[in-house]
Amino acid sequence: MYLRRRLAVLGGFVLIVAVIAYAAGGGSGHHPSHPGSHRGRTAAAVPAGPPRLVVAMASWQLQAPLSRAVALPVDGNIDVFGGLTGSGNSTTGGVVQLDPADGRATAVGTLPVPVHDAAGAAIGSRYFVFGGGAQALTADAQAFSPDVAQGSPALSIAGRMPGLRADLAAAAAPDGTVYLAGGYDGTNFTPGILSTRNGTTFSTVGQLSVPVRYPAAAVAGGRLLVIGGETGTSASGAGTATDAIQAVDLKTGAVTVAGHLPVPLSHAAAATLNGSVYVFGGRSGRDVVDTVYELTSGATGITATQVGTIPIPTSDMAVATLGDTAYLIGGEGQLAQPGRSVIVARVVRPAAGSTGSAGPGTTGPPFQGRLLIADRGNDRLLLVDAQKQIDWTFPSAQHPAPAEGFYFPDDAFFINHGTEIITNQEDQNTIEVLSYPSGQLVESYGHANVAGAAPGYLNQPDDAFMLNNGQITVADAKNCRILFINADMTFRSAIGHTGRCQHDIPNDVAYPNGDTPLADGNFLVSEIDGSYIDEVTQAGQVVWSVKLPIAYPSDPQQLGPDLYLVADYTKPGGILEFNREGQILWRYQVSSGEGMLDHPSLAEMLPSGLICVNDDYRDRVVIIDPRTSRIVWQYGITDTPGTAPGMLKIPDGFDLLLPNGTTPTHLPASGPGPAPAAPSTPASTAGKG
Repeated sequence: MYLRRRLAVLGGFVLIVAVIAYAAGGGSGHHPSHPGSHRGRTAAAVPAGPPRLVVAMASWQLQAPLSRAVALPVDGNIDVFGGLTGSGNSTTGGVVQLDPADGRATAVGTLPVPVHDAAGAAIGSRYFVFGGGAQALTADAQAFSPDVAQGSPALSIAGRMPGLRADLAAAAAPDGTVYLAGGYDGTNFTPGILSTRNGTTFSTVGQLSVPVRYPAAAVAGGRLLVIGGETGTSASGAGTATDAIQAVDLKTGAVTVAGHLPVPLSHAAAATLNGSVYVFGGRSGRDVVDTVYELTSGATGITATQVGTIPIPTSDMAVATLGDTAYLIGGEGQLAQPGRSVIVARVVRPAAGSTGSAGPGTTGPPFQGRLLIADRGNDRLLLVDAQKQIDWTFPSAQHPAPAEGFYFPDDAFFINHGTEIITNQEDQNTIEVLSYPSGQLVESYGHANVAGAAPGYLNQPDDAFMLNNGQITVADAKNCRILFINADMTFRSAIGHTGRCQHDIPNDVAYPNGDTPLADGNFLVSEIDGSYIDEVTQAGQVVWSVKLPIAYPSDPQQLGPDLYLVADYTKPGGILEFNREGQILWRYQVSSGEGMLDHPSLAEMLPSGLICVNDDYRDRVVIIDPRTSRIVWQYGITDTPGTAPGMLKIPDGFDLLLPNGTTPTHLPASGPGPAPAAPSTPASTAGKG
């Protein structure tokens, strides 16, 4: 938001139940699914649950953008060979060793022939890079021997494949044989399937039924699986993605199309974890995707089932597997530019004892229902699902903006059981209630593009909420007051005197930017100046107040009887849980890399126990697992503003709408009076009526 920005300047296949893992633990108070384990609480022993796939951002990222490289596990580290640099068209011949614990990078050599779009595999104590291209395609098998004491050079050309080949995939069988499939020789797509046991001599074991380039590959159940890829025959190398899963019998060389992906897919990565093959990301048509498929074998062939998503849509990743963990390194986003992201996928066996699709440790997406995003920098609202499909956009040709305009939507919340949306336009100085899905203006408060403090006027309104009785509360930020508006959109009352911006509630409020309704009818107020959080009644009586050791508190939320969540709107930004004494009980704060937040404005806990966050100035909404402090879901391309599908620009608000019309991140605002008993499940704030 503008106010925040201005002030910031000053300051054999085994069928596995494989899913994206979410936060665990049992909480208390209003959010019984709140994960306590990430703060070190001890849980009762329970039987181990089934294995599942956990996918999240690594806590580190690459020092420089990279895509289309080869990554191999070498002595507990990850060695990355070649690839494209940040310019997207420059091939590096460097070999860099990465420490998987912290991403520390060490240069260990240079390939004799710099390449990208190559394949790689380990054979004994040597590591090979097969084919690839740069200025020209190559047939070279380049070898890397970490132990030069045995007499072999560290990097050398060990042999040559039968012909030129780039855009190929490699997979190793349990007996050490490496298989190479797919590719392009500069003129044709190459159908020949090669095998090698030494990296220097090659045999042809069969021919692909569907010649492809850019496939993924894995060995499982005595078969080489060649997954997707691009098909084509033209000399230009132009191809069309295929959904074919080709299976090569490693004993006979027979090739069949054993199954199909849900969609045509190329440029994906594959890894075998705990006996199952997973396919990550890739390109489907023009789109870069974030899907994770598990391949399972049955009587009718191979089935590909989506079991989750990677945090960011990515193609052309290098993949290295260490034990039960696959590292997806670099890759390209929607704009086809190399990136620095590192995604970690691992199979874990968590404690059991939790059931239900929204509960921690269960199957399912990071959230049910749909997420409403206030895409402030693009002057629009978006409604997306967990698969990142856009269900609704406002304004649009079908849902035009009201006559007074729609500018700078700072926050937006569903009301009236999902039939209306209340949104505050901070720099337009208005609050609007819109009918959903028509987008028609129901009512409004304020004068568009005119700031003021008299009844009917606002000056940078922030966090407009509608209460059960139809009244509206809003932090009227530059007027330094918490404002209450009647159901007929007339002025009711205010906490704080206009223009006196100091910490002295109920007389004055020091630049408020949050006014979250609580279940007992009170409100959580965040004051920017002084970093105060206050619980106040509608009359302005202070229930408690605490000064937090953070730079800029934004939009506090209640998690339990004495447990609160707040965003620290700064760079690097943070997410904190705290109590009324000001003790910080948990904190997410990453100083650099993909996990760093840049001015997060709102953080709320989802029913799954995960924490959803607006990461305003990195142009994304992310979902964080508080147990691992890792990003497990993201909408928006990091540091890349845009209006295309999958892109945002300075998102500043969100709300979750469940299929039953409830909004579980809202607590009920029941008006003044004694606090009701804590509900057994997170309750929603109803709208009018």
